[in-house]
Amino acid sequence: MKRTVKYEVNGKLYKRKVKYIPMRFIIAVLIGLISTLLVIAVAVMLFLFVPYSYILLIIIHFSVVIQIIASENNPDFKIPWLVLVLCLPIVGFMLYWMFAQRKLRKKFVKRLNTLRSVTYKHDDVECFKRLSGESSVACTQAKYICKIANSHAFIGTAQRYFSCGEDMFKAMCEDLQNAEKFIFMEYFIIEQGIFWTTVLQILEEKVRQGVEVRVVYDDIGCMMTLPGNYVRKLNKAGIKATVFSRLKGKPDSEFNNRSHRKITVIDGKIGYTGGVNLADEYINAVERFGHWKDGGLRLEGQAVCELTKLFMTDYYMNAESDDTSDREYFTECARTDDKGVIIPFGDGPRPIYDRCIGKTVIQNILNGATDYAYITTPYLIIDNELCATIENTALRGVTVKIIVPHIPDKKIIFAMTRSYYPRLLKAGVQIYEYEQGFIHLKSYLADGKIGMIGTINLDYRSLVHHFENGVWLYDCDCLSDLKRDMDETLEKCIRIRSESLKHNLANRFFCSLIKIFAPLM
Repeated sequence: MKRTVKYEVNGKLYKRKVKYIPMRFIIAVLIGLISTLLVIAVAVMLFLFVPYSYILLIIIHFSVVIQIIASENNPDFKIPWLVLVLCLPIVGFMLYWMFAQRKLRKKFVKRLNTLRSVTYKHDDVECFKRLSGESSVACTQAKYICKIANSHAFIGTAQRYFSCGEDMFKAMCEDLQNAEKFIFMEYFIIEQGIFWTTVLQILEEKVRQGVEVRVVYDDIGCMMTLPGNYVRKLNKAGIKATVFSRLKGKPDSEFNNRSHRKITVIDGKIGYTGGVNLADEYINAVERFGHWKDGGLRLEGQAVCELTKLFMTDYYMNAESDDTSDREYFTECARTDDKGVIIPFGDGPRPIYDRCIGKTVIQNILNGATDYAYITTPYLIIDNELCATIENTALRGVTVKIIVPHIPDKKIIFAMTRSYYPRLLKAGVQIYEYEQGFIHLKSYLADGKIGMIGTINLDYRSLVHHFENGVWLYDCDCLSDLKRDMDETLEKCIRIRSESLKHNLANRFFCSLIKIFAPLM
């Protein structure tokens, strides 16, 4: 299946034919489906036709139930698997074995261990000492993030908040044009259009000037936006490109553990992150779900080293080359006069990350709030722990405002989001829907002092399954810009009231049903 796409860049009209979905993805999905069905079929055949095999299968069935209950997973994640295993005795535990377990390929583990020695040195003592004198709450949060995320705290790094993708696109292109040594870019989605074509032209020119350029994009994230062999095109242009976790059709966690990160690093001095992917809807060059409200963050200074580390880890884990030598990518930067403490950090699935870092950071921000806590997120599909944290913050008398889209990108996901409204509203949480379209910005702010901007949504994909990244901020200049943007966005929102929600029996049943399986969506 192909479609023709036309777009204009710098006065030049581009036309391209794109194949959707690329054949290798169709083959991979079919391989995964056939493998799953074959395994289930073998188990069913044993049960029906091999004497006494049913006894073994029953023992395995109850063993899996016990294993799920005794696991360290979040109870919200256990429930849907227990329902499946109990309702589908053979099929259920086979699906659990194939899809619920998180296993890294040996190549990933080997390269990850090598990469842990390819990093930079930074002493956090000065930052922690400064924080302890200003805020014990902020100091404990910072120490916790650095410990569980293996990250570092920085001062003297300049920040600039972007309240829309268009402004970030313009600034990013200017910085890319000024690159002298290297450019690293990692994104969940890259789509051929005005945004990416403009960036690609700059990257190709920089390659001709001798600048090293590396690109990572997620294989499933770009399934519908790039040809299946797009890496080859980039490599021919001199860009060292690789896909994150190439889809091969294995019935395991390769469908879950995707890279949702959005990182640009320029010369190790300038870094970008936030919600913006390299596609035209993020800069409102095309309209998909009304106005696309997004945002991001530009860093300039020593804190960019952490973004560099995250990129290098993802690149070398997935690249064909085994060369992980340090090429002086970690640059020493002069301190700026910008105030505040910054901690860029990564998050991801077990066993790479032992804890749900993004979720914990959000909970700590909410627990430390005394006046107000604002959240913007495209999805609101949360476990009981996080839901209780939001409720308790509001019940303490803190003003909690959550902004979500009014025009959804996925109707079933939007239904899940709205299923949490009654419980949160009852606790006094204020919920707003962005009337003009879709809000994709992922931001968290408490009392104008502590915040987080990054790629982390309030849903199970982000909080449990995906590789993500964020930037924790304390007393930074950019937080006032974030607060102003949130206030202006609230003026363009519809406030949700309890009386406007549907409370009929069918709606309550549907909401209860989708909540059960939300952790698997």
